[in-house]
Amino acid sequence: MVETGADTYQQVSFLTSDPGKLILLCYRHAILNLRAAKDEYQLSNYEAKAKHLQKALDCIGELNSALDFKRGGPIAKSLDALYNYMMRQILAADIERDFKAFEEVVAMLEELESAWEEITSSKNATAPPPQIISATAGNRKWSV
Repeated sequence: MVETGADTYQQVSFLTSDPGKLILLCYRHAILNLRAAKDEYQLSNYEAKAKHLQKALDCIGELNSALDFKRGGPIAKSLDALYNYMMRQILAADIERDFKAFEEVVAMLEELESAWEEITSSKNATAPPPQIISATAGNRKWSV
């Protein structure tokens, strides 16, 4: 596969993103893939359904593996339990063809996504403006 400039830009953008934005990206992709899996199921496109389900499970797995139990304490433990529940629900829903379980997981992911959006937007809104620090080195004045 030939990598284009847009592909390279997207990869660099992803690798250098703020962790909060990456979390939002995982939520968004999990939601979109679960909805797509449900649609593919209803169209009897089982191979496409399986790919979308795997992508959703991968996103939730990434969210789970990113938890910091030392700093996150009880919140991280609760999220761990919730992510594991979601993955079990998705697998059971796939076997039982239970679209309501897909919708339940989507609703939980949307709620978490909304909370993260609120956290990241309030974090950015309350961040103090960058300060200008001047230093003199030789004859040059540096501002940061």
